[in-house]
Amino acid sequence: MKILLLGKNGQLGWEMRRTLAPFGQITALDYEELNLEDFDAVQRTVRELGPQMIVNAAAYTAVDRAESEREKAYAINATVPGILAAEARALNACLVHYSTDYVFDGSKGALYTEEDQTNPLNVYGASKLAGEQAIQASGCAYITMRTSWVYSLRVGGFVNKVLEWARQQETMRVVSDQVSSPTWARMLAEITTQVLARGSDYVAERSGLYHLAGLGHTSRLEWTRQIIANDTARHEHKVRELLPAATADFPSPAVRPLVSAMDCSKFERVFGLQLPAWDKTLALAQEK
Repeated sequence: MKILLLGKNGQLGWEMRRTLAPFGQITALDYEELNLEDFDAVQRTVRELGPQMIVNAAAYTAVDRAESEREKAYAINATVPGILAAEARALNACLVHYSTDYVFDGSKGALYTEEDQTNPLNVYGASKLAGEQAIQASGCAYITMRTSWVYSLRVGGFVNKVLEWARQQETMRVVSDQVSSPTWARMLAEITTQVLARGSDYVAERSGLYHLAGLGHTSRLEWTRQIIANDTARHEHKVRELLPAATADFPSPAVRPLVSAMDCSKFERVFGLQLPAWDKTLALAQEK
């Protein structure tokens, strides 16, 4: 199987490149090899490669910066997925794409299902929703997976930031009113690959939108607490006090949904798979 993977150096793309390797001939690209804002180049690349499977792990994820870089966010998160979907349809290929819990406003008060009304609060969420809609409208065979709070321990990201803060500050204040599901990029890549390994026909027959994130949900504060507790180098920590804070205490350009945890039962019913509990996965990730 010929596979085109976009976003190879991102948290998810780096893992996807490893997990997909046994299942086909992979062409893995990132921004330095393919400028996603050059729409003609994106279209030309797909046509020249002629993949049977397109995995789009590329995204504009700078949530706050997106408020002032709206055009760039929409180019990468909305226009490019639409182009990939149109080319996938022309090639009779399948498209795998990732979206976000930020398409919701966080006001439901319960887990979000795929059928719930979307209402993004920021440009990032709106651009990701536009990408979902472009794919759906294309008529291609696709799987779009909304996920949340994706992390890895490679470079940057929330987990590494927490560990850095814990070594620098005696008191840490972390928001306790943002609730969702931490998702380890490696597990997300592995479960995606388990689905794709069943073949293009299998994927095409189950085309649609799914929620897929770490099982269960938690607050940013409790996630932070668990990250610190799991750290094998706790003797290096300066932090002695972890205090709850409100999102409103940390003004930012982008408004974020508060409780955006998702119901992932549809994915489990259709594919017979689910991600492990977020806290057990985090412990495993921090062992590496």
